Amino acid sequence: MRTRDWPIRSKLTALVVAPVTALLALWIFATTLTFGPALDLLSARTLLYDLGRPGEAVVTELQRERRLSVVQLAGTNVLPALAEQRQRTDRAVAELRHRIDGEALRDAADDVLEDRIDRLVTALAALPSGRNFIDDRMMDRAGALGLYSGIVTAAFQAFSAMADLPDPDINREALALTALGRSRELLGQTDALLAGAFTAGRFADGEHTQLVQAIGNQRWLSESAVADLPEAGRVAYQRLTETPEFTSLRAMQDALIGASRTGRPPVDAASWQASHDAVQQQLRDFELSEADGLTDRSVPMAVRILLRLAAAGVLGLVAVVVSVLVAVRVGRTLVRRLSGVRTAALELAEHRLPDVVTRLRRGELVDVAREAPPLEYGHDEIGEVGRAFTQVQRTAVQAAVDEVTLRRGLNEVFLNIARRSQGLVHRQLHLLDRMERRAEDPDELAELFQVDHLATRLRRHAEDLVILAGSAPGRGWRNPVAMVDLVRGAISEVEAYDRVDVTVVQPAGVLGRAVGDVIHLLAELIENATAFSPPDTRVTVTGEQVANGYALEITDQGLGMSEAALESANTRLASSPEFDPTESARLGLFVVARLAARHAVRVRLRPGRESGLTAVVLIPSELVTAEPPAGPDLTAPTSAPGALRPTRRGTVPRPRPNRARPPVAAIGPPTTASPAHGPDASAANASAAVGSGTTGPDVEGAPSDDTPDDLDGLPRRVRRRTPAAVPRSTAADTPSPRSPEEVRRVMAALQAGTARGRATGSPPATAAPADRSVADRDTTEPQTETERDA
Repeated sequence: MRTRDWPIRSKLTALVVAPVTALLALWIFATTLTFGPALDLLSARTLLYDLGRPGEAVVTELQRERRLSVVQLAGTNVLPALAEQRQRTDRAVAELRHRIDGEALRDAADDVLEDRIDRLVTALAALPSGRNFIDDRMMDRAGALGLYSGIVTAAFQAFSAMADLPDPDINREALALTALGRSRELLGQTDALLAGAFTAGRFADGEHTQLVQAIGNQRWLSESAVADLPEAGRVAYQRLTETPEFTSLRAMQDALIGASRTGRPPVDAASWQASHDAVQQQLRDFELSEADGLTDRSVPMAVRILLRLAAAGVLGLVAVVVSVLVAVRVGRTLVRRLSGVRTAALELAEHRLPDVVTRLRRGELVDVAREAPPLEYGHDEIGEVGRAFTQVQRTAVQAAVDEVTLRRGLNEVFLNIARRSQGLVHRQLHLLDRMERRAEDPDELAELFQVDHLATRLRRHAEDLVILAGSAPGRGWRNPVAMVDLVRGAISEVEAYDRVDVTVVQPAGVLGRAVGDVIHLLAELIENATAFSPPDTRVTVTGEQVANGYALEITDQGLGMSEAALESANTRLASSPEFDPTESARLGLFVVARLAARHAVRVRLRPGRESGLTAVVLIPSELVTAEPPAGPDLTAPTSAPGALRPTRRGTVPRPRPNRARPPVAAIGPPTTASPAHGPDASAANASAAVGSGTTGPDVEGAPSDDTPDDLDGLPRRVRRRTPAAVPRSTAADTPSPRSPEEVRRVMAALQAGTARGRATGSPPATAAPADRSVADRDTTEPQTETERDA
């Protein structure tokens, strides 16, 4: 049983209930121990009058019937006195059965006594059968003696079980009286043996030995029993032994012990009978008198025990009640005070401190003393805890103020660095644009394209700092932008753009205020898909109108993520958590969540159909419009200083991909003039390299008439060499050695021609810069994708 998480009220209740329960249990136990002996003493009278007296009468009648039965078996005639004795015995047995069946005796008897009574009843049930055997002379004297002696022995065993009283003196006296009864029974057995011997004229085999044993046991039991009697009982018994009948009986017993084993008993039958009957009656009267006195003494003793029990019970009950009242009162006070401290702590943790942090983030001033008032709970240990918690509150509020101030300063630093980086990248893109216009060497132009693409990605990473600082990126559009151009713009900001296939993208547009953020969001997801999937697989992008907006799906063929990782990532994407600098590896996840929350865009990751992962981006209906025409578009003001103003100056049709792996078209708003830098800088700068995937004529910017897929509204620059730049052949009989640069240019030209020939015969599935391969990627650039469980 774990009690660590129990409420304080439950703990205090358990602390109070446990000792009180133990005290109550001890009180009940002590009361029971005292009440039981008192009841036993009170039940002594019931046992004496319902079992002792009737049982003793049965024993006396059985002894007389035993003597007559032995005499009849020793002679040849039927004794009329035996029939009369049997009737007296039956009446005594009937009275005993009536008392045994009463509820008073059964309630007063314990388990041992009940078992002994049942044995006595069973032995008495065998008496009629024994009588029949005696009448039919199917039993000898020894058998008859054993029959009656067994029943008497069962009666004395029941008497012994009665002597189980709580007072040791009374119990010892009861056992002594029972022992005297046994000695009297042994005297009766001696009388029965002698009666048979007198009638038969001699002892039967073994009877003399049995007689001697009975006399010896009788004397030993008498001496042992008398020693346990009180002083008055011993004196009375001593007087009894000094009577002439007792003296005569003892002398005759001595003569019997020394008699012949097979001869006639050396005593007079009449003298024996007279002395025996007198001693039996005297012993019986002595036992009954002592039993009555024992019962009379037990009742006052029981009353005294009950009085002590009542006094102890009342005092114990009062102690229990007082303990409960004190425990309840003290426990309630502790619970109230501790609950006050708990309430104050929860109020600080759940309401006050978060409210202070929220107000601080809004730029409000916070009074630490007012937000952390002192807690007064007395001057004991709980009061000290309250005062310590007051100090903790003030420290926590002050720490929150300091933390928010520090975070605000860090955000300003991030924003300042990001704005500076954006300005530098903007100038760099303008410079690259001018260099691309002047470049004539295809190799140099391809390298400039690569630098241009890296600068475009660098601009996106600079925007991440702006987002981390809690501000909006500088790029912005005034008018809506076509969904296909938005997707292209996102692909252009990805390193492995040549692995991305744009399949079906239904016509639609996005409001200008959300274009820059959606491009950035899609770029993060697409780069994540390319980074965490094998380099020989494709990443597909599809888009279609749905009931509550426009859905874009980005699917890769990587290893995917576990269910727990997916659930964690989707939770972060849905809740837009605060940026935690310790989780820099999840920077992309934070950026996507922040951008999605800004425009109510829903992003969710789910397992792909076969393998990998699918990122579903749901743009709400409020941001989706009809696809704008590919016509002139005035420059749009940006949403932040230093950002670019994209232009659309051409009116070229916007083709739709219609193959399983369509070409990656130019990204961003199409232009017919030189590429512009800004939100669609990558489209403009990569316009010579990203198109339909085919090469046009050798005139820069001229469209090809035999490749309709090239009509994407963007100027294309085709790798070519001017006549002045083509090295003239100086072949001779012996080839001259070439420099590595010249060999590279020749191989580049050969690769370009091969690619041009393949494009003429079968258009490639994706478009890429003319001489840009997978090996040209910058693998050293840090990744900022959403976290994926690889």
